[in-house]
Amino acid sequence: MAYIPRLKQEYKDRVIAALKEEFGYKNVMEVPKLEKIVLSRGVGAAVSDKKLVDYAVEELTKVTGQKAVATISKKDVASFKLRKGMPIGAKVTLRGERMYEFLDRLITSSLPRVRDFNGIKATGFDGRGNYNLGVTEQIIFPEIDIDKVNKISGLDITFVTSANTDKEAQSLLAELGLPFKKN
Repeated sequence: MAYIPRLKQEYKDRVIAALKEEFGYKNVMEVPKLEKIVLSRGVGAAVSDKKLVDYAVEELTKVTGQKAVATISKKDVASFKLRKGMPIGAKVTLRGERMYEFLDRLITSSLPRVRDFNGIKATGFDGRGNYNLGVTEQIIFPEIDIDKVNKISGLDITFVTSANTDKEAQSLLAELGLPFKKN
């Protein structure tokens, strides 16, 4: 028997039924699902020090368990001393099993480590069913050794869903376990 992540099994067993009941879907294929999670991190100081991008790639790789890639600038910006093609950040896209594993670790071990945490804001939806979450410190992830961190910086996490509206996407993410703040 093949391994199935806990949240993927929970989605199949419980979340689909709950969303069908809430929104009155007639077909299982209408129920929104989580398509991918993208973690990205901009490294503004990389203009002067190229090693910072390598550290960012290494940390994202540790956190996700999948190789991250450096992102490069698309155009010249003279005021930032930035040239086209220079590495300025890092990103990684998670799908399938790794996506559910990362989401499980984020909900159960990383978000509770945030200082003064009382839920995530429900204002990060983009109108098309995708949710953006900003993390201010990368040290909330247990995979990162705080003694080896050279600079504390944040990262952005984007949850891409197949939902048509923000309400459907919020219900999906709440059912999967993301702790939204109560209004």
